[in-house]
Amino acid sequence: MFLVTANQMQEMDRETIESFGIPGLVLMENAGRGAFDMLIRKFKDNKINKVAVFAGRGNNGGDGFVIARYLMEKGIIVTIFLLSSKEKVAGDAKINMALAQKLCDRSQTCFIIEIPDGDAFQEQKASILLHDLFIDAIFGTGLNSDVRGFFKDAIELINSSTRPVFSVDIPSGLHSDTGQPLGIAVKADATATFAFAKAGHILYPGNRYAGDLEVIDIGIPDFIAQEKAINLFLIEKKKIAACFGTRKFQSHKGSYGHLLVIAGSTGKTGAASLCTNAAMRCGTGLVTLGIAKSLNQSIEPQVIEPMTHPLPETGKGFLSDNCFEEIMGLLKNRQALALGPGIGTREATKKLVLSLIEKSNVPIVIDADAINCISQNTNVLKKKKAPAILTPHPGEMARLCNLSTRDIQENRLKIASQFAKDHDVILVLKGAQTIICLTDGRSYICPTGNPGMASGGMGDVLTGMIAGFCAQGFSPENASLAGVYIHGMCADRLADDVGGFGFVARDMIPMIPKTIHRYLL
Repeated sequence: MFLVTANQMQEMDRETIESFGIPGLVLMENAGRGAFDMLIRKFKDNKINKVAVFAGRGNNGGDGFVIARYLMEKGIIVTIFLLSSKEKVAGDAKINMALAQKLCDRSQTCFIIEIPDGDAFQEQKASILLHDLFIDAIFGTGLNSDVRGFFKDAIELINSSTRPVFSVDIPSGLHSDTGQPLGIAVKADATATFAFAKAGHILYPGNRYAGDLEVIDIGIPDFIAQEKAINLFLIEKKKIAACFGTRKFQSHKGSYGHLLVIAGSTGKTGAASLCTNAAMRCGTGLVTLGIAKSLNQSIEPQVIEPMTHPLPETGKGFLSDNCFEEIMGLLKNRQALALGPGIGTREATKKLVLSLIEKSNVPIVIDADAINCISQNTNVLKKKKAPAILTPHPGEMARLCNLSTRDIQENRLKIASQFAKDHDVILVLKGAQTIICLTDGRSYICPTGNPGMASGGMGDVLTGMIAGFCAQGFSPENASLAGVYIHGMCADRLADDVGGFGFVARDMIPMIPKTIHRYLL
């Protein structure tokens, strides 16, 4: 599914009107009618006799006037609270305001009330609350500054009421590109958006403001969208399912790849176990775990099917940089490398990580401590010989970019995409709606997953899955997308079974083949 920015949507609107010749009034009518149809379906079980439409002076308000007109024709009492003077309404919105006014002049069930300032808003607060449902048509996708004044008061009133809320195109106050509230934003139960979903609908926290989202076809020709350089997508199940084929009857363990995992150190053997076992469960034919030799005996009972390879260490339980040549020898017969879960950040380990990233000739998934090991030397990524996939959480990403975690969370897509392009890597920025950014500028947002995943070890499982898919022959892009999507699906199945509290990373591992079988094959 395409996801577009505000500028891209504005450009497609303009081209549809100016180049293809579809009038803006037709697009607005299609939008309003489609939104009305969704509203009626969504709230069919609610007792709705009186609807309040909060309309701004722009095209979003114009859409609100169209919806109001259809509601009137259905016999519903409608009050349009115009958060402007009528004189400031222009263009297609002005035409639809005039049409609504004509209906109001002929009916006792329709009213347009001007609210040009804060005093007028205070006078109307009591009457606003007499309505059964609120329609938010104040601001559209073009808003890029904080909501202030009586607009803020209106949104506060909408959010504090118990009435169902229906937003037009995007909840007012929500940034269309980032999903961040601009000071304050409407918390909608449902949102009808037009032509394409916007990034802000999907990115956290925007998805928590939009409620149930539906995309309304308003008549923008397909070729106009296809000609645009749209590079943001929502991962869809059909794309992931297409990564899997039927296994040949005459095949063996060597047919499905051999993965090398370098993981674990004193106190962090669990990370090695989780990563290695997850790789096996996603269908990898063979997995070998390379671990500090003093830990080998204790880890073997935790990894039954995978093999282990004891490696030289410095200090008890920490890898030495002297094991570099030995690991490179192992890689000659491996198809992918998972590097980092629980390996620590000692100086010898840092040297080893830098050398492996630079010299590995197979796709490498860089996670956890390996990310921390390169945080002061990200230029090593530009020296690599093979594709690299980084899987940081926001804190690790902050260290990579020398920014605060807050900076990362407020600009996840922009920062992750730029890092991927600058360093020629696939960047998997974990979190609510994990983002996968590719080297060519394309980015994907993952819709699966839930807060139950907020516990230790989840990232180790993900690393094993992505690396396992790489070893099986998936492209690095497909391995990243499949790993993230299925990882979230497994968590969603667990949440359905046991709730969102208390499931742990090892609970995810047996869910991997079940999820693939049930939903993707």
